[in-house]
Amino acid sequence: MKQSGFFDVEERLARLSGLGDQLEAFSRTVDFEAFRPDLDKALAYSDGSKGGRPPFDPVLMFKILVIQTLNNLSDERTEYLINDRLSFMRFLGLGLSDRVPDAKTVWLFRERLTQAGAIE
Repeated sequence: MKQSGFFDVEERLARLSGLGDQLEAFSRTVDFEAFRPDLDKALAYSDGSKGGRPPFDPVLMFKILVIQTLNNLSDERTEYLINDRLSFMRFLGLGLSDRVPDAKTVWLFRERLTQAGAIE
């Protein structure tokens, strides 16, 4: 097995693009930033003055819910597949060394949106 090189990830992503990565096409079609104002309003995050770990970006978390819906995934399976699949990471804007939300975080995000009436 050859040693990983600096450009291996970029080459793999280019290959995925060439094979017709549906999430990449979806990301070009949908402006997910357009959902940010509604997400911010529904979530009403604090200003962070009380400390604690900052929340994950709401658009990132919303895109995770989109992945779940498109693929009919549980929270646990979603966490695993985000860590495993380059196509999921690219769609979410995550790098290999970025922190990935765990299953509980995904569940809590969905619950907050549900309680706010933003989703059903």
